[in-house]
Amino acid sequence: MFLNCHTAFSFKYGTLPVDKLFDEAKKYGVRKLILTEINNTASYIEMLRLCEERKPGSPLAGENACELEIGVGIEFRQEHDLRYIILAQNNNGFEKINRFLSHHNHENKKFPERAPVIDNTFVIYPFGKTEPEQLRSNEFIGIRKHQLNQFALYTARKEFPEKFVILHPVTFASKTDFNTHRLLRAIDNNTLLSKLPAHEQAHPEEVMMKEEEMEFHYRAYPELIRTTKKLMEQCSIHFDLKADKNKKTVLGSPQADWDFLVTHAWEGFQSRYDVSRPDLRERFERELNIINKKGFCAYYLIAYDLIRYAKERGFDYVGRGSGANSVVAYCLGITNVDPIELDLYFERFLNMERSSPPDFDLDFSWDNRDEVYDYLFSTHDHDHVCLLGTHVTYQKRSVLRELGKVFGLPKAEIDAIVEEPHRYRNRDHITELIFRYADKIKDLPANISIHAGGVLITEKPIHAYTALELPPKGYPVSHFEMHNAEDMGIYKFDILSQRGLGHLKETVKHVKRNQGIEVDIHRFSDFKKDEKIKDLMRNSKAMGCFYVESPAMRMLLGKLQCEDYLTLVAASSIIRPGVARSGMMRAYIERFHTVRKGGTYEAIHPLMDNLMRETYGVMVYQEDVIKVAHHFAKLSLTEADVLRRGMSGKYRSREEFRRVQDKFFENCRSQKYPEPVIERVWFEIVRC
Repeated sequence: MFLNCHTAFSFKYGTLPVDKLFDEAKKYGVRKLILTEINNTASYIEMLRLCEERKPGSPLAGENACELEIGVGIEFRQEHDLRYIILAQNNNGFEKINRFLSHHNHENKKFPERAPVIDNTFVIYPFGKTEPEQLRSNEFIGIRKHQLNQFALYTARKEFPEKFVILHPVTFASKTDFNTHRLLRAIDNNTLLSKLPAHEQAHPEEVMMKEEEMEFHYRAYPELIRTTKKLMEQCSIHFDLKADKNKKTVLGSPQADWDFLVTHAWEGFQSRYDVSRPDLRERFERELNIINKKGFCAYYLIAYDLIRYAKERGFDYVGRGSGANSVVAYCLGITNVDPIELDLYFERFLNMERSSPPDFDLDFSWDNRDEVYDYLFSTHDHDHVCLLGTHVTYQKRSVLRELGKVFGLPKAEIDAIVEEPHRYRNRDHITELIFRYADKIKDLPANISIHAGGVLITEKPIHAYTALELPPKGYPVSHFEMHNAEDMGIYKFDILSQRGLGHLKETVKHVKRNQGIEVDIHRFSDFKKDEKIKDLMRNSKAMGCFYVESPAMRMLLGKLQCEDYLTLVAASSIIRPGVARSGMMRAYIERFHTVRKGGTYEAIHPLMDNLMRETYGVMVYQEDVIKVAHHFAKLSLTEADVLRRGMSGKYRSREEFRRVQDKFFENCRSQKYPEPVIERVWFEIVRC
């Protein structure tokens, strides 16, 4: 019965987080709804995940178990005027709706007054926008509850009773939510709340209710109820979440990809390692075997082709991410980090339990990245490539400022509230309202933006999963963000822009022009031995060097008397806020000097010291989370990776993370570790 449901991803309009809409459906016994965000498709993957996670029988459901099915559509508005709602009957219809919206976004065109003919869709017009005799077979007119009196006088309905449906939008859950909605509308319209026009607001009745109550309101019009149910039954969307939806092959077949990968990886292995060492060959062959079995050949070859193109064009690049733990990536030249030399933890990169491919972060100079993007889009077809979106959320200071404007406060008072919130929070009833609703709006999504460097390359057309924005940059951007993409089984390549590489490139040119000296900036092994570089680090003088020139980093290098690459790598991790504030940085520095002087230290637990001997028993890297979770807490590698990813706030709120967290403590207690030890290990995991 609910053909038109919004979440907070109907930006500056809806008020319900996706999980709150799910909870509302559970509360009222609703078993199916259609998710129709305003001019976007940003929320449906999260809702599908919740439906899967909380269905009865799911190990993650618990007391939240609820059987809910969804359909998907889009509510098309032009400058806040509702034109029509298009519902997808199936995945094919969803793809075509996405193409329609994307086309208008790309061309910056207004939506037509009448919806186009789109197969496998239904169209619902608001009451009064058109006449029933003008409708196509898949088009209907929606009747709101407050419009029933008007509808009773509408004689044409007797001739076309099958062309009307119940239209009861869901936008909020309570009167407080309605007030929040009005504030969001005022912010969006840049107007005082008192001057917000009625037509810019949703109707106060847009809340969910029991379907029996809905039918009671429309009891005089059984044909509306029948037609609405019929539409609901015909709308569905089906995705196998987590199933790999990335580009499957690069050279036309899995076998061709595999042969190409093995050939070029072996060439790199011969040039970079001693092929007579059985331990190195075992690691190399083990990686290749896992890459093949997990179906990640294409992922590797796309990255390899990209760096091959960069080399041809003379573009400098840096390969980072968990792919740096891979010998195969090192042999292909995707990264220049030797995982054998640095003893990088292989299972962080790949293991047989891992469903997602490794994460390749490729940095290019800021003035080369657009050409790299162009190459990716042209090579893999614009219909299958897009940039990854991200969702900008409201934060406390910005919300306070916006609400101050909405309530008509002068700039000086707004500045005071923002700068000294605790002082002015209870100054008067207006500031009390501002702070109360700021707490409700905080963390709601505000708009779609662009991920720092994520690129998606899919086997099916990208419109099968999302509509696309076209920001001024000129590259299409998905409506969903990184976590949604992972849930859908679409994994990003991070193609990042770094000004430091551009500066290095310019420096090399200037040195050659001014002094006639050719400088090879790729002599990594020589740089590690350079005494002048060591002296700069030891004496906190690493100025003009990206990543290590900040005052805090230079001070840390001085405290460590850093003069080798491994210590530099460790320093770049312990400087992170979580590690530094937790006391782990101080412990690392103290143990570092103690060991250098031949002394000993007391570790949290002997096993922790064995797992992290290079960092003196201190958790420094994200790899350490996996090591500790797997070997210390006896979690599976999959569960250990859930903990690692859970260190981001958004992922930590999921039931999957909470379940693994509970299992961590259960397993540690079953191992008879002392409770203080367990608590301390968890403390370090959370802050690593």
